[in-house]
Amino acid sequence: MSLVGALPFLKPRLSPSVSPGRQRRHTLPASEFRPLNTQDAISVFEIEKEAFISVSGDCPLHLDEVRHFLTLCPELSMGWFEEGRLVAFIIGSQWDQDRLTLDALSLHKPKGSTVHIHVLAVHRTFRQQGKGPILMWRYLQYLRCLPYVRRAVLMCEDFLVPFYQKSGFKVQGRCSITVASLTFTEMQYPVRGHALMRRNSEAIGFPQTNVQHHTHNLAVFTHAAQF
Repeated sequence: MSLVGALPFLKPRLSPSVSPGRQRRHTLPASEFRPLNTQDAISVFEIEKEAFISVSGDCPLHLDEVRHFLTLCPELSMGWFEEGRLVAFIIGSQWDQDRLTLDALSLHKPKGSTVHIHVLAVHRTFRQQGKGPILMWRYLQYLRCLPYVRRAVLMCEDFLVPFYQKSGFKVQGRCSITVASLTFTEMQYPVRGHALMRRNSEAIGFPQTNVQHHTHNLAVFTHAAQF
């Protein structure tokens, strides 16, 4: 899978105190953004479990489901690593309708032009440091490099609407999905990539996955954690 066009938003940021030429060969980058893979599943699960168990009383995604989802569309995920340690992540999938439905919680639609952002979570040690908004900005810029993406959508509880508005999301209205007594607001972000970026990404030929299934409702607790 080629991600050359997205490298400006995924490449590591080196510590300012160490020049690239003076780094030791095996030194881990101070900060790195990259797509997640199944080898990251345990770290993802641990962060998600801690972030959501205190809010909902349950973990929204089991470990085998994390692995399954990262197998379906790892290119629509992004992890933030500090010296090799996962500190925050986003997981998304493709969707092919104007509004979210229950199917959006469990299906990946490879022909869709919408990215459904299921989860954004930050490790407890790194919260209240602005990492959530920074990671979201990186992710949205990365989506501009994918020629098939036209917008990003998410569902969140009402108290988190201002958080996502600061990242450029607009309210679409009430989400049709409810979980017990919980209701959600549906929000969207238009991915208006520059023509040059889209031409470059098309020339590279970003892959589109062909698998259509995913399991469980990972989005319903997505935005109840602290950032």
